[in-house]
Amino acid sequence: MSGRRHKPREISIKRSYGPAIAAFFTSLLPSIAFAASEAAIPVLSLDDRIDAFMRPIADTVSNIILVSIPIGDGQAPLIVLWLIFGAVFFTFYFRFINFTGMKHGIALVAGRHKGKGREGEISAFRALTSAVSGTVGVGNIAGVAITVSLGGPGAIFWIAVAGFLGMATKFTECILGVKYRHISDDGVVSGGPMYYLQRGLAERNLPRLGRGLAIFYAGSIVVGCLGIGNMFQSNQAYVQFMEVTGGEAGFWGDKGWLFGSIMAALAALTIIGGIKSISAVTSKLVPFMIIAYCLGALTVIIIKIDMLPAALAMIWNGAFSPEGIAGGMFGAMFLGFQRAAFSNEAGLGSAAIAHSAVRTANPATEGFVGLLEPFIDTVVVTMLSALVLTMTIYTPEMSQGGMAGIELTSAAFESVLPWSPAPLSVAAILFAFSTLIAWAYYGLKGWTYLFGEGRGRENTFKVIFCIFTVIGCSVQLSAILDLFDALIYLMALPNILGLYILAPVVKAELASYQAELKTRMT
Repeated sequence: MSGRRHKPREISIKRSYGPAIAAFFTSLLPSIAFAASEAAIPVLSLDDRIDAFMRPIADTVSNIILVSIPIGDGQAPLIVLWLIFGAVFFTFYFRFINFTGMKHGIALVAGRHKGKGREGEISAFRALTSAVSGTVGVGNIAGVAITVSLGGPGAIFWIAVAGFLGMATKFTECILGVKYRHISDDGVVSGGPMYYLQRGLAERNLPRLGRGLAIFYAGSIVVGCLGIGNMFQSNQAYVQFMEVTGGEAGFWGDKGWLFGSIMAALAALTIIGGIKSISAVTSKLVPFMIIAYCLGALTVIIIKIDMLPAALAMIWNGAFSPEGIAGGMFGAMFLGFQRAAFSNEAGLGSAAIAHSAVRTANPATEGFVGLLEPFIDTVVVTMLSALVLTMTIYTPEMSQGGMAGIELTSAAFESVLPWSPAPLSVAAILFAFSTLIAWAYYGLKGWTYLFGEGRGRENTFKVIFCIFTVIGCSVQLSAILDLFDALIYLMALPNILGLYILAPVVKAELASYQAELKTRMT
């Protein structure tokens, strides 16, 4: 009986309070679910939060700047077409100066054909090594591996073609850089696209256009120097250093800030004296690291010499194949041209800033010196990296293999020379550092163009630059680096437009110099 009495009472309780209790627990479900999700999902780090915030911005900007159009079976970024058309135009306009002028360029670097009344800060050799230090970087080791894995061996052929064509663009930029440079009362030189866009276009009765393009270019190179010329380089240097010192589990695994601080201090000591101190470092560092790297690559090629015919056949056939990994012939072509443009910077105008500081009485001389730069950077160093990869570990399935960038290049060298990863890492660090200090100078000249010269303004930029060096080693912000990567191509828009307008000026300078050479010889 007691059971009968309790049972109805229990039912009555459920009927009276059940809806209220159910509603109470239902109201708690969102909170319980949120708590469960917080427990299941780790809290995002500051790096991840910044990266997540910047990713949509970076993707949007990249999609705008690197917008592509379909050509054949491939996709052609318009900015790459802009660079290609410019290189082809200057090659024909100056009657293949990229081939006929190499011998004279080598003679000038060797110190021959010195004229009188020369103004400037550094020799032709130091101007060349300073500019090459800005172009020979991690991309020559890592970037070419990514290009080959995506575009196949055929991309190597187009990298070489783009390198040769880019020599004519660089020839044009360097002549204009010297012709329209500004030399202060104390002998400090400032030159580059900012100055030849403003001064050169003013001479062509286009002062407003010239000033606008110059400001746009200066702003672009300041942004570019902090990102791809600084943060990316310091980041890759730290990654390589960490890998050869124990990885993430080693002492340096969580000491990115310390490595960045050391690198920033070394950079500050180098750049504080301007182009003279930068060129003093690069004139010793650049030849050493290029020769050492090329000797290593040639050693691999000689050991695997039996693979050379097959590799060359893959390169040639892949360059013109209607079917391929990334859109066949056109896909390989555009990947090759894009890698070459990013590697030697022909069309971006940055190297003209370093070449402007040369001691010369005739602007045309530096054009001949400058055209050697894409040959060294792209045709020699980048091509050797590509050949090593193709002759050792390349397979059509490489792009799905999980490795990327310098890991591929390191694996290629290691497959023949087991001891090579450590020296290769040292080379990558040296390449990154040399690029960093060259871009510090480029960015400084863009900064002083915008805000004026003076010790205080220059030191402000140098402090900012060094802070970004530390940041590059301390954070993993792929979105920001992708954003800077896209923004760097913006420099080509005003620069090549200015080169087209000023091409007759360059032709006149070349004719005058050639007439002077004939007079000397008679």
